[in-house]
Amino acid sequence: MEIVYVYVKKRSEFGRQCNFSDRLGETNVDIQPDPSQASNFIERDPIDAAIQCASDMSEHEVNTERFEMENQGVNHLEGGWPKDVNPLEMEQTIRFRKKVEKDENYVYTIIQLGSLMEHCIKQNNAINIYEEYFEDEETADVADEPPSAKTISVFRDPNLIKRTATHLSWHPDGSKKLAVAYSSLEFQRSSKDMSYESYIWDLENPNKPELVLRPSSPLVSLEYNPKDSHILVGGCYNGQIAYWDTRKGGQPVELSTVEFSHRDPVYGTIWLQSKTGTDCFSASTDGQVLWWDIRKLTEPIETLVMDISRKGVLENALGAIALEFEPTMPTKFMVGTEQGMVITCNRKAKTPAEKIVGTYSGHHGPIYALARNPFFPKNFLTVGDWTARIWSEDCKESSIMWTKYHMAYLTDGCWSTIRPAVFFTSKMDGTLDIWDFLFKQNNPSLSVKVCDEPLFSLRLQDTGRFIGCGSKLGTVTLLEVSSGLCTLQRNEKNLATAVSVSCCKWPRGPGCASCHSPLAGDPGPRALALSCPLCLSDV
Repeated sequence: MEIVYVYVKKRSEFGRQCNFSDRLGETNVDIQPDPSQASNFIERDPIDAAIQCASDMSEHEVNTERFEMENQGVNHLEGGWPKDVNPLEMEQTIRFRKKVEKDENYVYTIIQLGSLMEHCIKQNNAINIYEEYFEDEETADVADEPPSAKTISVFRDPNLIKRTATHLSWHPDGSKKLAVAYSSLEFQRSSKDMSYESYIWDLENPNKPELVLRPSSPLVSLEYNPKDSHILVGGCYNGQIAYWDTRKGGQPVELSTVEFSHRDPVYGTIWLQSKTGTDCFSASTDGQVLWWDIRKLTEPIETLVMDISRKGVLENALGAIALEFEPTMPTKFMVGTEQGMVITCNRKAKTPAEKIVGTYSGHHGPIYALARNPFFPKNFLTVGDWTARIWSEDCKESSIMWTKYHMAYLTDGCWSTIRPAVFFTSKMDGTLDIWDFLFKQNNPSLSVKVCDEPLFSLRLQDTGRFIGCGSKLGTVTLLEVSSGLCTLQRNEKNLATAVSVSCCKWPRGPGCASCHSPLAGDPGPRALALSCPLCLSDV
């Protein structure tokens, strides 16, 4: 536990100004030559000398030991009281203080301590002449730079029979590694010779994976533990949950039993915030959300059936494809279903019926991506069918923004970790779209043709500069976006908040003029693209 107390004080309220002035040079050390050493030198004849216009410079290298830092906490308790004085009794402590203050040595001791404390305070108020006092207020002005993205590296599935890169997970410490889950999601298309292996790639070595993970069934989802970067949890195609410790090799440390696991592929596994760092939960198209402790995977800790009628009937449950959990909202989580519906849940509710809080409907097919905005957790992104939608918990009727209906199916999406108005979507035609709804609403700010085969998975690095794209043939392409897409713009948070609030308050419209279908809302500035979801005509 790290215990820190931060003292904040304005720069103008302490210290003294540094005044520099010119002065003449002075000699500190003068080492005279030793005449006795002259006999050790031999004149060389002839001499070849190369002459250059530039002056010769000496080269020197030194290796220093790496400084190791550690955090330590100290609990400060009030002490120094005599045994006959109870520090919890106010009357006894006041009586003892009055007695001590009357002592002759009390004033002398205070004067000595005062001079010592004054010295420490002066040390804290010393000026750092190299400190940048206005560094936080400076924001890069990159509005004139056109958005762009370039390919950094490509990681290919080393097997002959290619599989889909179904899920990506960045290493939590430094993001120098990328874990990729490989599986064939096409029904009854897997062959006997198809490999079950998934890989951990080192970004500096794209030719060979750093570690090979060998599950009992192909992995559909794979996640690093944010508290322990050596631990990974994965959801298998046959419904089992497994976890790995990279220090122990590629074999799973423990595997859940088949009878207590999911009945369908595990499309989502997420780590929970806990003291032990061993708790996680998973979702599958069998209509269940299961909570696990990886120290004991024999059976789940808790089970929730995705039955929106709140009767807990597994036959009526909606299949879960996308799973979302925000650590800043530890009691809430959301599930994206095969039926195009988002289910909001409360884990801390007393009964299973109370755990299902509400639903959001707006997609015509499965929801493949579900993510909260890291800056505004009440706003979340859903990706399904041919469009991406942005929702707000303050607006239950419909989504507050949506993209146009594309010709190609959308497969995944995520928010930028640096800019609150930027999000990414991938499509079946191999295109990566980058949206900035403060800059352009009707079309993406940048569309990048990553590969010829369909893209199936996306994952953005924490720095917001690098994004990994997994394809149907197992190729993971690492892209670097331009600085304008990963640098916070001036007043961007306030502008994004204003757009969200105005979209929530926009009045609902009558319907589509072509097919007369009731629209989710008025096609004003609240929509990213203006098209009817049924007839696809412009509104």
